[in-house]
Amino acid sequence: MAHQPFHLPEKQARFSTDTSPDAPPEGERWSTWDVSTHGPKPRPDWVLTELAAVESDLGVLKTGKEADVHVVRRWIPDTDRVSTMAAKRYRNGDHRLFHRDAGYLEGRRVRRSRELRAMTRRTDFGKQVIAGQWAAAEFAALGRLWELGLPVPYPVQLDESEMLMEFVGTTGSTPVAAPRLVSTRPEPALLADLFEQLRATMLTLAHHGWTHGDLSPYNVLLHEERLVLIDWPQVVDVIGNPRGFEFLERDATTMVTWFQRKGLEVDAGELVGDLVAEATARF
Repeated sequence: MAHQPFHLPEKQARFSTDTSPDAPPEGERWSTWDVSTHGPKPRPDWVLTELAAVESDLGVLKTGKEADVHVVRRWIPDTDRVSTMAAKRYRNGDHRLFHRDAGYLEGRRVRRSRELRAMTRRTDFGKQVIAGQWAAAEFAALGRLWELGLPVPYPVQLDESEMLMEFVGTTGSTPVAAPRLVSTRPEPALLADLFEQLRATMLTLAHHGWTHGDLSPYNVLLHEERLVLIDWPQVVDVIGNPRGFEFLERDATTMVTWFQRKGLEVDAGELVGDLVAEATARF
């Protein structure tokens, strides 16, 4: 007996032809703009806020103790509008290292006593709170520093586990990140100019009561003869943190030492003195 061809009822067939009806037409995911906290206004022109935009992960740029950084491309299909961003994905409480947290977290406020106790005891919940604080602190710091005109990446958006920010480097079919200062060999004239850039940035930070907290040539990029300071989750309130001036002095000394080794005659004590004077000028 001949077998008759089997046909699904029209309604069932219609729903069986697309297993991912909400998937974007191209790329890996829809834009995450609408589910995130946004960076400060006015936004740079390259920031795409349209919900029709799609995104793809282009690969890992950097791995670290607190987070990994990926390169993400966002574009609007069938247009020439595209942007390349750095995606910082923070580790959860089970995969982060917390031995460095205590000193940096001093002076930061937590509204709920339960959260404060959990942070102090380093419970699983407390580690999650700390991880969230680091992400939120970096995003907030970048926003404020950007508004002050300081050389930091523009913070595009933040959700619970990922911060998208400006990609510092050259974009195109194959993005290339700007080199870290530690791997560069600036000519004497540029070296002197770079130190003045650093000094001006640190003085502005100190004037507003802050220091980076972990500043080194590894956390500074050199892009088109311009310094860009990165990695701000541990940003320190110089006055509110009992160790604030210790962190400020360490940041300054570490950077001055690098410039000295490159042949620039600069004095760490002089820079530290200027920074302390700026940080305490309001009192």
